[in-house]
Amino acid sequence: MRPLQFGITCFEQGRVQPGYVVFQPAGGTDCYLLGERGDFAHHWRLPGKGSYGQILESGNLLTTHKQQKAIKLPASGGRLVELNTSGEIVWDHIDIFQHHDCCPAPNGNIVYLAWELTPTKEAKRVKGGLPDSEHEDGGVYEDVLREVNRDGEIVWEWRIVEHFSYKKYPLRSDSTRHEYAHANTCHVQRDGNILVSFRNLDLIILVNRQTGEIDWEMQDRSWGGQHDCQRLDNGNIILFANGSDQPTPEYSSILEIDPVSKQIVWQYKGSPPFTFFSPRVSGVQRLENGNTFICEGVSGRLFEITSLGEIVWEYVSPFYNDVPPWGSSNQIFRARKYSKNDPRLTTLL
Repeated sequence: MRPLQFGITCFEQGRVQPGYVVFQPAGGTDCYLLGERGDFAHHWRLPGKGSYGQILESGNLLTTHKQQKAIKLPASGGRLVELNTSGEIVWDHIDIFQHHDCCPAPNGNIVYLAWELTPTKEAKRVKGGLPDSEHEDGGVYEDVLREVNRDGEIVWEWRIVEHFSYKKYPLRSDSTRHEYAHANTCHVQRDGNILVSFRNLDLIILVNRQTGEIDWEMQDRSWGGQHDCQRLDNGNIILFANGSDQPTPEYSSILEIDPVSKQIVWQYKGSPPFTFFSPRVSGVQRLENGNTFICEGVSGRLFEITSLGEIVWEYVSPFYNDVPPWGSSNQIFRARKYSKNDPRLTTLL
């Protein structure tokens, strides 16, 4: 069902965090810097079909793109590109195994998600899933974290096969064995350690960048395939709980979790709950003024709420592209909002 209205549908001046939103319509070749009144302050023409863009400290745009030879799995990419304000490519890295997410590290390198193929004979350690449903490439794809420098050199790598408890975290019985875990987020913290989200396991972990060990983990099947976990300044973790594949009525929620007690200390749901639901993709971000910025990805809806859950800004994307296997869609994988005084915007405004 198409939305009844596109563009800005709500704007309460004085309650909104002043700033600009970077969003990249899924399956398209454009990325936009969106003003709070619906104006486009900047526009990048991309060198290929992309899914996610973010602004680096330099003011350049880092984006992910689909490569023709990329692995045949959902959210495969294969290429990381950095563009300057004029849209010129200043850095380019190709890895046909790259998928979903990437994130700048404190040292200026880029950490990204990738896959590696475990041959069928060796993949018996992956528990669960539908029998004899391995990938057509001849095995099970498993997740890898990779860190690449400006020269295109892989300087660090973390492989799930070396650190994971497969018996503890089996695949759902109705899942194919095309891939294991399905990582969709790699959030590099200020200390260099990395939060990773595994959608198909309803699991997030904290990988120690120095030791490679898993310092912390939490699983909750009620998340229903979460996205975009991040560490907040107060030490808590925020995430977008998609709420899909539930035995109860399905709806999405935003959760802020105390990592010590593993208790929810703040949450947002729609009112009524079914009015906020994105079974896949999507993201969340805590803003400087305490508001929360949300990307309800499947419906192409971006909105901002107060700590009390009041919607003070909303935008619905009018940009439709072919997004296999879903067809024509205004889907947005993730979006980010930047405060008006953010120095990263200096060269763009």
